[in-house]
Amino acid sequence: MSAVRNYAVPGALVAIPLLLAVVGPLAASPDTTKDVAFLLGGGHWFGTDFVGRDVWNEVLLGGRSLVLTAVTATACTYALAVPLGLIAGMTGSRALDEAIMRPLDLLLAVPSMLMLLLLASVAPGVPWVLIGVVTLINLPDVVRISRAAALSLSSRPAVEAMRLQGESRIRIGAHYVARAMRRTLAADLGTRFTGAIYLVASASFLGVGVSPQTSDWAAMVDRNRAGLFIQPWAVVLPALLVVALSIGVNLAFDRWLRDHDLRSTFLETR
Repeated sequence: MSAVRNYAVPGALVAIPLLLAVVGPLAASPDTTKDVAFLLGGGHWFGTDFVGRDVWNEVLLGGRSLVLTAVTATACTYALAVPLGLIAGMTGSRALDEAIMRPLDLLLAVPSMLMLLLLASVAPGVPWVLIGVVTLINLPDVVRISRAAALSLSSRPAVEAMRLQGESRIRIGAHYVARAMRRTLAADLGTRFTGAIYLVASASFLGVGVSPQTSDWAAMVDRNRAGLFIQPWAVVLPALLVVALSIGVNLAFDRWLRDHDLRSTFLETR
């Protein structure tokens, strides 16, 4: 019961935006009739936006592109970065380590906003390109974190004992080091996901990855900010959903890490 209470707040913060992102398009109205721009009330729950579209209907339609792009980009980042970090951290070859890390250092030197601006002129309106760019922006940091964790873990006596028993580097990395890295990666994942949301939202402001007329939470904030004091819901509602998702994910991982530490302490004292 205490575990349920611990995760109630972060669970609600994550569930509401995710539910709207996944189910929202199915519940959205197909009616595209426009009303007066920046209208409060008028038969609309949260008024209308800058061109007279129903704000609540736009919210229902606008979450899938932002949330799914950020989730996919984060998953792709870790799917690529963790194996590269393991290889760089556990290899006995300095040349291989340098071959992996030096190109990533060059990539790290490129400002993320500059990369998005270049993308805006090269491939506007292409979601998979946006996913690839967000993945590349986050890749160097996650590889460095994974490599540092692998270097620390591979010097433990347990790893030396496994090597003396004839275990291969692949088996040691997959069955011991990768599992021991979970706490470090979980601590980074919440922050990395928030960063991915920020990058995807920034790209939406620039018109990258989404069509200018596509419903999108981040684009809604940008398009309607001129009428913030006339019709605040068109800006506040999508912004609150993005903030709630970011805070909820980080709170959930913080609670999970705390519970993991408590379980580890309990087992060590028995």
